[in-house]
Amino acid sequence: MQNQSKFFQALATLGGLGAAAWLLVNLAPVLSPFILAAVLAYALAPAVDALAAKRIPRWVGAGLAVCLIMLFMLALLFLVVPVVTKQIPLIREQVPALLTHLNQWIRPLAAHWGLDLAIDVEQVRQSLYALLSSHDQDLLKSLFGTLQSGGSALLTIVGNGVLMPIVAVYLLLDYRRVTEGVFGLVPPRWQSATGSFLHDVDVVLGRYLRGQALVMLALASFYIAALAAIGLDLAFPIGLFTGVVVFIPFLGFGLGLLMALFAAALEFQSVTGVLAVAGVYAVGQVVESMWLTPKFLGDQIGLSPIAVIFSLMAFGQLFGFVGVLVALPASAVLLVAIQRVRAQYETSDFYLQSDSDQHP
Repeated sequence: MQNQSKFFQALATLGGLGAAAWLLVNLAPVLSPFILAAVLAYALAPAVDALAAKRIPRWVGAGLAVCLIMLFMLALLFLVVPVVTKQIPLIREQVPALLTHLNQWIRPLAAHWGLDLAIDVEQVRQSLYALLSSHDQDLLKSLFGTLQSGGSALLTIVGNGVLMPIVAVYLLLDYRRVTEGVFGLVPPRWQSATGSFLHDVDVVLGRYLRGQALVMLALASFYIAALAAIGLDLAFPIGLFTGVVVFIPFLGFGLGLLMALFAAALEFQSVTGVLAVAGVYAVGQVVESMWLTPKFLGDQIGLSPIAVIFSLMAFGQLFGFVGVLVALPASAVLLVAIQRVRAQYETSDFYLQSDSDQHP
């Protein structure tokens, strides 16, 4: 009976997680900044506790930790600025030459198939000059038009960006009280098993965060060194950006690749230079997929490559961009719950009962 009770207890825990998931699905747009704030508070809580142990006021430690993270995110965003500012003059000067080279390659190939294809380089040059030499008034009109068409989405993003750090600071200030209050809602007879479950979850998430940090550091170092080795002037900002945003599955790598290819096409003006950059990113992707991610993430949190792909697609479908960000840690937590339910089921009287027990 005791084993059967433990099985139903584990099943109730899994049911609670399912109810929480249903609530998240239906309130995803509203809960997104709060979920991100909770994840941020969880990641920063050990650092804030360490500062508090050194007699630094908790509000100072919480504010400092969140501010440092937000400054890091802003610095990452502004890594794109030097890339863009350097590429705009090159677009006007070098794109026509690139198109001329492309014409020299396309026309013979098209003629071989009986086609007459060519790019009007002069027309492209005039269009680029008109676009990049627009007056401030035209730029403002374009900007206001964009804001009007996407104002609602922009307002939501800005609002969430302001709300998330504020909520994170408040959670860090009352972290112990909040966690103890939530744990206090668990019935006393279940608190031991729940505490053990939360301990396992904490271990898995800690492994995930440490593993993700190592993957980001390794990839940033690789891309910076490899892009610098082939002579790309913007190797440092592009390589660092690619390595850091790799925590966004697929999207981070894609953005870094596009930036690097665009910079290589404008700087080298040759197919060889572009292929060299593409080769760097191909090697980086293979190293990440075949060695870094399995070693530092997959093995640590117990997810197979198929499970990783499925979790990214499923959480992305349910929660959008935020879902992609939290897919792997959330799947790791769900895996811990499933493993516990399975362990309790395999030791329950229902599972161990034989046919002779059913028919005395």
